Amino acid sequence: MVLTRRFLYLTLGLGVVVVVLPGLATLLTCAAALLLLALVDVLLAGSPRSASVTRIPSAPVRLGQPTTASTLLQHSGSRRLRGQLKDGWQPSAGARTPITPVDLLAGRSHRVDTALQPTRRGDLHSEHVSLRSVGPMGLAGRQVVHRVRHVQRVLPPFHSRRHLPSKLQRLRELDGQTAVQIRGAGHEFDSLRDYVRGDDVRSIDWRATARRQSSQGQHLVVRTWRPERDRRVIIALDSSRTSAARIEDEPRLDSGMEASLLLGALAAGAGDRVDFFSFDRGLSSQARSGMRGNLLQQMADVMAGVDPELVEADFSQLPGQVRAISSQRSLLVVLTSLDSGSLEEGLLPVLPALAERHLVVLAAVRDPELDRRSQSRDTPGDVYRAAAAERALIEKETLRRQLASLGVEVVEATPHLLPPQLADTYIRLKASGRL
Repeated sequence: MVLTRRFLYLTLGLGVVVVVLPGLATLLTCAAALLLLALVDVLLAGSPRSASVTRIPSAPVRLGQPTTASTLLQHSGSRRLRGQLKDGWQPSAGARTPITPVDLLAGRSHRVDTALQPTRRGDLHSEHVSLRSVGPMGLAGRQVVHRVRHVQRVLPPFHSRRHLPSKLQRLRELDGQTAVQIRGAGHEFDSLRDYVRGDDVRSIDWRATARRQSSQGQHLVVRTWRPERDRRVIIALDSSRTSAARIEDEPRLDSGMEASLLLGALAAGAGDRVDFFSFDRGLSSQARSGMRGNLLQQMADVMAGVDPELVEADFSQLPGQVRAISSQRSLLVVLTSLDSGSLEEGLLPVLPALAERHLVVLAAVRDPELDRRSQSRDTPGDVYRAAAAERALIEKETLRRQLASLGVEVVEATPHLLPPQLADTYIRLKASGRL
């Protein structure tokens, strides 16, 4: 049995009577009246157990966008069901009206919509629905908890989508320009032209030369080649302990997701085959362009369930994971932290083997706080902090040079600039024929 505010107000009113007419008899009479009214109200209330609760599946939504969680109530009892329904969403779901009035006649159904404004990426859960039925006097009622689960998937926000049209336009401009011709090299046939001094004799097309005859004699014809435009792009996102650090109030993992989504959409728009996976001690999620459905939607869907794991990343498994995806030369983009300690012990030992078979790009989030602290020297404390920041910057620069000596491209930028700069690096590699 549950009691309402109306019962409380009635109790206070009868308390005034007890004060005005003090005595044991008055007190017992008022208490008996209260209990009797509450009991009658409970007996006349519709049974909340006679209502069945059905969850209506909801589509995934991006972080920051509002959505609605719907629940269907079907009342099979003989009495009117009047009361409230409370949906048990977790606080990060941002339920605006978790408690909804309910008024159902016998044999009727009712749909209850709960407005949500999620504040966290991932799977949000409502494990139960509490249904309270109140009697006709509104003094007391009955309450039942229905264990019916509802899951709302919240995808990464993909704020960097605004850069996608301009980057795709640059790719189209590249395709419209004259292809870079490489004599006697390349894999993708471009065109035929007349032989000129200095051409590789292995590029002569003898069949085309035989077909092209003139009154002045025979002209040699050579094939021209251009770098392949449709290649494989592999994106590896580090979800280990370093990805949990917050840079400008955004987890490093979320910044990596933004960069991965923009690069994946751009590469897929260029016709490249894209593979994405996240890893820590092992493979945690995976999406690829060869699977059914839209690649961008697949990547966002698998990213929704990825959270930072407080363990060290096992980079030794990275070559095997890449080899399982493709044995051909690919663009391998590793989004991780440019931290000297974790890289020297984990990634650097496996980079030579990766750089020998693939074009490797290391993308990392740069903390602007280091630059700000290195320039502030107003107090003795600021000087010590500036020295520590300078040392961290020097270590990073040393690491960048070491990576460059291995043939690894390094892209380091603040959270909001990392996605477009990584996309620009991809376009530059595409235009130069290295990809």
